[in-house]
Amino acid sequence: MIEDLSRLAERARPVLLGLARIVVSLLFACHGAAALFGVLGGAHGKAPAFGEWPGWWAALIQLVGGALVLLGVVVRPAALVCAGSMAYAYFSVHQEHALWPIQNGGEPAAMFCWAFLLIAAAGPGSLALGGLLRRRTRVARPVAA
Repeated sequence: MIEDLSRLAERARPVLLGLARIVVSLLFACHGAAALFGVLGGAHGKAPAFGEWPGWWAALIQLVGGALVLLGVVVRPAALVCAGSMAYAYFSVHQEHALWPIQNGGEPAAMFCWAFLLIAAAGPGSLALGGLLRRRTRVARPVAA
């Protein structure tokens, strides 16, 4: 029974990783879209001016990085940049207010950081456009004799 569950979990791992990647990156991209364009509930105040450091750049990383990870294209580098941006946000914005994330409002930054670090380490899982494109490229290439 336990061995059967273990085999089932192993077979489900790529799909579950792919679904987790999709959910995390969609939520992340929504943060970027909200900050840049005032959609999906707005920018929680004033949207950052074009090129403003760090707000505009953070929102751009959220939108573009989130979209790349969502689609499953260049997932590991994009996820690493997303994780780094959230680590920067946590330590430069939230940590100065209090030590613990629950006290300083940094839970989303901490969770996104660790989720994207996991995605960068584990890979995209299934349901990724990058894997589909690689397979199509391999099939389309002529085989050398």
